[in-house]
Amino acid sequence: MALPDRRLPPVATPGNPVAGAAMLVSAAVIVTGLYYGRDILVPLVLAVLLAFVLAPVARLLQRLRLGKGLSVMAAVLIAFALIGAIIATLGSQAADLAAELPHYAATLRAKFGALGGPGELLRWAEGLMNGLGIGGPLEPPAAPGTPVVIAAPPRSDTALLNVVGSVLGPVLHPLATAGLVIIFTILVLLYREDLRDRAIRLAGARDLHRTMTAMNDAAARLSRLFLAQVALNAAYAVFIAALLWAVGLPSPLLWGILAGLMRFVPFIGTPIAVTPPLVLAAATDPGWTLAITVLAVFLVGGAFMGQVMEPLFFGRRTGLSPLSVVLSTSFWAFLWGPIGLLIATPLTVGLVVLGRHVPRFEFFDVLLGDRPPLQPEESFYQRALEGDADGLVEQARDVLAEPEASLAAYGDAVALRGLVLAQTDWSREALEPDRLEVIRAQVGTLLDDLSDFGQLAETALPLAWRADGAVVCIAARGPLDDLTARLAALVLHRAGLGARAETSAALETANLGRLDPATVRLCCLSVLEEGNSIAGLRYFLRRIARQLPEAKVIVGLWHAPPDSPMLAALREEGPADAIVTSLSEAAALCEALAARAG
Repeated sequence: MALPDRRLPPVATPGNPVAGAAMLVSAAVIVTGLYYGRDILVPLVLAVLLAFVLAPVARLLQRLRLGKGLSVMAAVLIAFALIGAIIATLGSQAADLAAELPHYAATLRAKFGALGGPGELLRWAEGLMNGLGIGGPLEPPAAPGTPVVIAAPPRSDTALLNVVGSVLGPVLHPLATAGLVIIFTILVLLYREDLRDRAIRLAGARDLHRTMTAMNDAAARLSRLFLAQVALNAAYAVFIAALLWAVGLPSPLLWGILAGLMRFVPFIGTPIAVTPPLVLAAATDPGWTLAITVLAVFLVGGAFMGQVMEPLFFGRRTGLSPLSVVLSTSFWAFLWGPIGLLIATPLTVGLVVLGRHVPRFEFFDVLLGDRPPLQPEESFYQRALEGDADGLVEQARDVLAEPEASLAAYGDAVALRGLVLAQTDWSREALEPDRLEVIRAQVGTLLDDLSDFGQLAETALPLAWRADGAVVCIAARGPLDDLTARLAALVLHRAGLGARAETSAALETANLGRLDPATVRLCCLSVLEEGNSIAGLRYFLRRIARQLPEAKVIVGLWHAPPDSPMLAALREEGPADAIVTSLSEAAALCEALAARAG
């Protein structure tokens, strides 16, 4: 009798085709849900963003002893009263502009006709003005004698329904969306603590204190950010409207509000905001003075906002990478249309802030944030692995250009850590020999470039310690130890010591003449733990003690962890005068020994 097949189904592990297919299917389902659920999701997202803006206002009213429910209702009523006033202003300005469209169209025809015929440019300008929803077609009236086609009236039983649908349809949908936004906003504000607790439960209830602190901090940051952005864009709208009114452009409030709204849309928002008033200025003025003035207003206003106000309120960095801004704007605009275009940046900022404060959502910060995706030492290793010597030099110069930067700090924080990563990969046989040679060549080029960096430190160290070869950095047997020895020699040389680097071959019998006992005052054995053994280090230290009996000996066990067995063994046996784990520590120790000798 055959036994039933009890083999388990394939597990969706990373690298498994099943896992990749599952991820693609999940992404497709999510995107489909976002698209077809936009009638509910758009009001919900708008309500959440509006709740972040109104939360400080509601808390302020609550401190005035109005009660939680009354504070929330008052904040929401104030917000939607302002939104209603803005919409009413837009409608009034649009109606006034629509009455003058035929005159503006005639001016456009005359102006572009004088330039050699309107052609496609004129049709584009008229289409743009029509696309704003503030007027009908701008074609001139039909010539006398042109036959007029009269459409047959619809059937009487469907005429009323068609009229009602055509009139109420465009009105009911925005009203329904606005009603949902109001309801969702009130609910989010009333139950924000409960929603926060549920989010904490989802994010990680094991470390409750840290998760709660992170969530509260993220919510407070988002509230301040969104409220400041709304206030700043509103001030920008008033500023643009006032300037356009001063220069005499029709419907200045309409264009000011449009400019304020488009500040939420990065990169393409300003061109969208400036194009309609620029076309209107060309249509209003027979000359080009008004159009040039309007363009100057937007250029000056945009530069003032981008270079003065936004850095003052938000800092130089928005927290988003430019690529993620473009991709998120395109994605949400594709899914949700103009509303998605407006909320793309606030929504992306919210996800990035959440990722920076909640470890479970860190992938949002990695995908969308503007912080480097790799740590400096990882970037160092990656560039060396790719053979990008220019990238290594550029990274080093960027780090060294920072205030209070030093070669020792760069070596400790970036170069040595990167070499430790490479040495670790080599020790576990994850690095091929040809790749190792590439790394050696590129880091060697970097060290050659760093040899000319900066000026020698002014020091009062004894002359014997400043003589060439007074300090010798000898590499151990590891494949990358000679690079660490060169880097250590560079750091000690910049500290005013007469340091030079030697390979492990300097301790061989045939090369012992390269180490002059009368000159060498200190010997530093440069070691990366992964590429060496304790027995090998004992051998090197015995050779050094035999050849240089009067020299001080230190071991540079670079970036050894506190629980390192090699570090513990060296400290227990005490074959060296001192053991250091960083270049800064080595430089300070050598200077102290030299000063004591002097």
